[in-house]
Amino acid sequence: MTLSRRKTLALIGGGTIFAAGAASAGFIMTRTPSKALSPWADAGTYDDPRLRALSYALLAPNPHNRQPWEAELIGDNQVAIYRDPTRNLPVTDPFARQLTIGMGCFLELMKLAAAEEGFDVEMTLFPEWEANQVALCTFIPNAAKSDPLFAHVMERRSHKDMFDPRTIEADKEKQLAAYATIYTDPENVAALKEIGVEAWLIEANTQDAWQESIDLFRIGKSEINAQPDGIDLGGPMLEALNKVGLFTREVAADLENPGTQAAVQDMVDAVNQAPAFVVQTTQGNTQENQIEAGQQWLRLNLATTSLGLALRPISQALQEYPEMEGPYKAIHEKFAEDGETVQMLGLLGYGQLTPRTPRWPLETRLRNG
Repeated sequence: MTLSRRKTLALIGGGTIFAAGAASAGFIMTRTPSKALSPWADAGTYDDPRLRALSYALLAPNPHNRQPWEAELIGDNQVAIYRDPTRNLPVTDPFARQLTIGMGCFLELMKLAAAEEGFDVEMTLFPEWEANQVALCTFIPNAAKSDPLFAHVMERRSHKDMFDPRTIEADKEKQLAAYATIYTDPENVAALKEIGVEAWLIEANTQDAWQESIDLFRIGKSEINAQPDGIDLGGPMLEALNKVGLFTREVAADLENPGTQAAVQDMVDAVNQAPAFVVQTTQGNTQENQIEAGQQWLRLNLATTSLGLALRPISQALQEYPEMEGPYKAIHEKFAEDGETVQMLGLLGYGQLTPRTPRWPLETRLRNG
């Protein structure tokens, strides 16, 4: 589940009720979780080129912002990358497929950052000598050239709101075809909207799946700074409503609550008004395929940013728990060739820039320093 600010406000139902005292200018000005956002400012400021590359890599998109990566420096030129299993999503991502895609995004962004300084990164994926190791990476100096996509790293976001009512130009659609299949024609867009809405409603009405997201809510500045992963829900209004009990995890978890139902409808509206869809497939569904999908998704996200477009992942139909069998089967029957796996599904269009998402500092992601 990805919650927009608009959708989150819908969760409270009576959004006109607001603690007036909390609306002062001083309160508002102090609600930014600056500590949780500091890794964006720290990117590229480390002495070791591997750390510089890693400090950009941790800004990569990843499911539910779980940030499952860990790194270990080895010798003078290597980094071992691991996926932390304590950050799993056991209900909606039971085989860690989506989290592995997130690791692919991380690895690709690390590689792009290293190339900015002339380093190529040779990766051996899934070495067998330790569990949960994703890659052993060797930095090779004077062996790579800068990639133009890197220029858009600091503006890259995963969109979280509605799109503007503008069509996507044909030349932009063509440029993005290198990374995924872009659907703008009415027939396929209608089919993907149907699948996307059905999958979302299944997730919203499957208590365990819904609760998995609710448990990852970080409400207000203090919670976000203390635990800068999961679904950040900050700002003076949400904090004030939380303090008076109008916006809590318990309220959001109640599927009968009118505010929760309004939030569900908000997502339905977002899918139905999207001007275009992105479908990304791989030939198989091995862990290597999933890493490849993440690498391509990261590049697609940067490419959309470079074109002034917004990309919003909607992964519900691709989740592999029993209740999702119908949408999973439907999207594969219509949008995947024999033997292919649909790895990523997204909405594409024009939209306002999403705020930066909190991140754990690099030092907390290192097994050694």
